[in-house]
This record gives sequence, C-alpha cells and structure tokens, in this order.
Amino acid sequence: MASQESITASQEPKITTQEPKMISQEPETTSQEPETTSQESKVASQEPTVTSQEPKMISQGSKSASQEPNTSSQEPVTTASSNPSSKYSNRVALKTILEPSDRWREFVDERVVVGGWVKSSKELKKEPAVPEPQQQTTEAPNVSPGHKDVRCVEIFQSRIPIFRSIAKIFGGGGSSHPVREKPEPAIPEPPQPPVAYLLVSDGSSVASLQVVVDSSVAPLSQLLPIGTCILVEGVLKEPSTQSKRSIELKVEQILHIGKVEQDRYPLSKKLLPLEALRDCSHFRPRTTTVASVTRISSALSFATQTFFHDKGFLYVQVPIITTTDGEGFSEKFQVTTVLGKDGKQNDTGGVSLEVVKAAVIQKSNLVEELKRSESNREALASAIQDLHKTNQLASQLEAKEKLKSGPSMKADKPSFYGDFFSQQTYLTVSGLLHLESYACALGNVFSFGPRFRADRKESTKRISEMWMVEVQMAFSQLEDAMNCADEYFKFLCKWILNKCSEDMEFVSKRIDKSSSYRLESMVSSSIEKISYMEALKKVAVKFKINEEWGIALTPEHLSYLAEDVYRKPVIIYNYPKELKPFYVRLNDDGKTAAAFDMVVPKVGTIITGSQSEERIDMLNKTIEELRLPREQYEWYLDLRRHGTVEHSGFSLGFDLMVLFTTGLPDVRDVIPFPRSRGKANN
Repeated sequence: MASQESITASQEPKITTQEPKMISQEPETTSQEPETTSQESKVASQEPTVTSQEPKMISQGSKSASQEPNTSSQEPVTTASSNPSSKYSNRVALKTILEPSDRWREFVDERVVVGGWVKSSKELKKEPAVPEPQQQTTEAPNVSPGHKDVRCVEIFQSRIPIFRSIAKIFGGGGSSHPVREKPEPAIPEPPQPPVAYLLVSDGSSVASLQVVVDSSVAPLSQLLPIGTCILVEGVLKEPSTQSKRSIELKVEQILHIGKVEQDRYPLSKKLLPLEALRDCSHFRPRTTTVASVTRISSALSFATQTFFHDKGFLYVQVPIITTTDGEGFSEKFQVTTVLGKDGKQNDTGGVSLEVVKAAVIQKSNLVEELKRSESNREALASAIQDLHKTNQLASQLEAKEKLKSGPSMKADKPSFYGDFFSQQTYLTVSGLLHLESYACALGNVFSFGPRFRADRKESTKRISEMWMVEVQMAFSQLEDAMNCADEYFKFLCKWILNKCSEDMEFVSKRIDKSSSYRLESMVSSSIEKISYMEALKKVAVKFKINEEWGIALTPEHLSYLAEDVYRKPVIIYNYPKELKPFYVRLNDDGKTAAAFDMVVPKVGTIITGSQSEERIDMLNKTIEELRLPREQYEWYLDLRRHGTVEHSGFSLGFDLMVLFTTGLPDVRDVIPFPRSRGKANN
C-alpha cells in the first residue's frame, strides 16, 4: 500500500499547485491531496513548510520523543497518560482525540492508529478534472521589448493563429485545398479513484471520527457496510471542505477489516426502538444510546468504590448461593443439580416435604400481609394462586411419604441424595445478613453484586437479576444510615455531572431533556425526612384512601410525594413492623420498625435501609411469630449471642440509579443482559 501511495503522490503533485480553486469548489477532490509521509522526499523538498510539521505517532509516545528531538520542541508531545489505550495497544482511543470538543487541535498532522466499527458510510465517485481549452486570440500579447524572459520563438508561436486566419481568408495562397485549423486537443486528466467517508466509533466517546479512505488503499466495498470493524493508520487533518467534523483521518494503511454479513446484521442507519434492541442484547452496545448508558453505569460503579474507599469502608464479597432467605418471605430461585433431562425432578432427591411445608407458612404470611394492606389486588391474587399450588405440592409429597418406608427417610432430616449441596440452597435476594458478620468484626463494610428474585410480576423497575450496593456500619443507628445514604446519593449525582458531561449532554438531547437539571437539583437540595404516618396523611387526601395504620404505600403514592409534594429526595422512616423484614429493629413503641426508604423523582424508591435488631430475645420472638425455619438463621443468631453491637445499613438499587441518571423508562434498557420472566436469550 505504501508503494501505491508514493506513486500516486508523484504522479499527481500538480493538482494542488496548478488548480487550487478546484479543491474549494469540488470537495471530492480533497482526497487526492498527496499525503506527506517520511518517505516522500520529493514532495518534502518542494514544500519545506510541510516538512517542518512532519507528523509523529502519538500512540507510541516515548518512542517518538526519542527519535525526533527537534520536533518535540516545536510540537506538544502526547504521552501515554493522555492516551489510556496506548499502554496495551498502539491503537488510540477516539476519546483522546475528540473529548473535550476542542482538544482535536492538539492532534492535527499527527500520525495515529485507530480502530472501531463503521456507524455510517458513503462513497463519492469523483469526475476527472477537465482542463479549460486554450483561448485563441487575434491580438498579440503585450510583451515589453525589454523583457528578458520572452524568446523570439515564443513570439513567433504567438503569431501563428494570425497567420492561419490570413491564409484561410485568401484561400491558403492558391492552394486547391483550404487550410483547416486543427484545434489543439485538451489533455484529459487521469480518472480519480472514488473515496469512502466512514463514521467510526470505538465506544470510548459519544462523538465519532470521520475516516477518509481512498480506493487505492483498499477495496471500498469491504469498508462501507454498517458494522464493519476496521483498524487503520493515517494522519489526522482538518477537513479541507466545509464539514460538520472538526477533524478527520486520512487513511494510508489498512491493518484489519472485520467483515459483516449484511443480511443478518440487525443494526442499520435507522434508529431502532429500545424494545427491539432487547432481542439482540449482544449488539446493543454498538448503538450510541446504549454505549452512553454503559459509560454512565461504569462511572457510577467507580464513584461507588471511590466514595466508600474514601470513607474508610472495606469491600466484602458476599455469597450468591445461600441457604438463608435474606428477607424471610421473598421469592427465591432454588439451586439444584438433580433435574432430569426431561426437566422433571428425579425421585432420588430434590424438594423435601419439610421445605415445602416451610414454604407454605411463608406464602401464607405473605397472603395475610397483602390482605391487610389492600393496596395491590393483582399481587394478592398471584400470592393466593401460588399458595394453592404449594399446598398441592405438599399434599403430593405427603402421599409419597406414606408409600415409602425405610430408615433413610426421616421427617426431621430431609434427604438431598444426588444433589450438589446437602441442603436446600437458593440464589441470594440480599447480602445484608452476610455483610453484618463482617461489620461486626471490621466496622464499616460494603458489597456490590447481583441479587435475584423469582418474582413473576412484570415491572419496569424490577426484574429477576439486578445489582445492589449494600452497606453495613457497626456502632451506628438509623439516623447514621440515613445520613450516609443521603451523602452517598448526592456524591453519585455530582460525580456524573463532573465526569460524564459529554454523555449527559447526549442523554439530555436524545433521552430526557431534564436529566442534567434533575441531577443538579438533587445535589443542591436538602433531603426531606418524614415519618410513615406523615406520608400516609398526605397521600390519603390525594388518592382518597383511609388513613389506616399498616397500609402499604404504593409506588404511585411515593412518586407523588417526591415529584409533586416535595420535588426533591424524600426519606420516609418508622414503618409499621409488618411491612419490613424480620431483622429490622423494633422501636420502643412496639409497633414501628427502625427502617427507611429514600424516594426520588422519576424512579421512586431507590434506597432502603434500617437499623438491625441486635437483641437476641426480640429477634427470636420475631422469627417465631413469622414461623420462619429457625435452622436457616442459627448462624445469624450467633452474632447476637457473641459480642452483639448496634449496627445499621442500607442498600441502593444500582440499576435504578442508572435509570434515574439517564431518564430511561425501563430498567431492562440499562442492564447489559436483562433477565426477566421468560427472557434469557444468551
């Protein structure tokens, strides 16, 4: 390729010197500008000003500085610190060049290697430049007698058209054949090859880079399809024609082409709705919207680590597989390896009768709770149906137990013969209980990971697998947890405004115009703290419901408080003990629990927290009242038996925080690979 470029440059150096006007009039001819490289000695000798600005490889930082000491004093040297990708690859991330928006000026005439995926493309086939025919004139040129550069031959040649005209008038001096004037044929310019203009994105920034490729460098048909991956080397230039782009890359060498099967590739120039993109989640990050959301999510994750690290918290990994129900009555995924090929449970192991009976008790408690609240009839109907199926399963297992005999089947010790674990295990719904054990030894700790709920209800705010940030603090009470949650939430909002300005600008234009303003208002406003009864009184007037103690506040109620009443974050505390998990500390009044919910506009409840019950007698009483399987919580009770301490904490729905930041309506659009009922494609 390098040899072809040098030939082209040597054959067409006159296009830019003889006809500069054509460059400004015909934008497609800009691609034929000879590229100045270190091998073009002839062009460099003719244009010394270009030689003094010889580009260097910014992707090789220290090497360029050592090889070109003269240019380093004239041009700013770009080191590896400004190019985060150069340490492990010679490819330069586009963010290095394009963000902030005025930084591109530093890289004009720099030689770089960039890679990415084609988002849009166009091919321009340029017509050859036809020179104007020489204009014949009957007047002699105005030549000064004293002009030393005009020779006699040139003066004679300038008179030839006059002599031909006279000969034509007088019949050519008696000749029988008239003298015909032969027009001088115009020398056609060689045909100019087509040029491809590609918009390339590598996912590092919102902006894309315009890449200009001449057909002499590579077959354009391989580069034009949307989704093609390319790795190219060239020189960054300012566009010589009017363009929306501030800088473009003139490609001199193609290093890699990843072809695309166009008939099967789901993305195109047209914008696809987010709902359609969920069916091809492995290609979603190539879209500008999902890429921007992912960068914001990554920034929130780093901000979380930064906040708790600076506050002295230790990061702890809690188990995903557990034998404990973290809330006491949640819907859990069972973990087992004894399912047969037909999807049915083998007779040699599986669910025991005792476990099913415990599940019946849990589901009965849930039904009773929903009946008391009278707030969600659909949830109540679903819970009753689920309880009915569980009772049927218990009856079937009881019938099987009567038919079987033998010492191996004991009522007090269920058999899990053939299963991976020797007892019932689940995917965790919460890591707070396990996190308490480390808080009671190390002080302040936090965890960040996936949590799972086998909830069959469809919701735009909750799906089966979601990530949670969970915090536990020893020697702290409810007020401490509320203050920490408030400070942490505002830290996240401020971090995104400061670190993701380009992405937030895109989000404000394409998704939610009020997204940046919403984050700014969260940072500047003071949080409102109200009790459960105060909240109930305010929503009772609006929604015309009875102010009855124990009624659950619905998402609609909470959104009304945050968006219409206070228009800022709201913390609701001292809930009825029946509405909160078993481990929440009972207040002195005997009917309220030391728990809180933080509610924000657009999303609703984003943080839930509480002070844990440190008194073993009170915790034992609650477990008995709720008829929870005591054997699951013996290890948890040990923390109260041996060196108990007051402690509190909270959990933030990380995916909901991304949803709040971007303004998207559905949590499935901010999770890389969403898992919901009936949807697990990859």
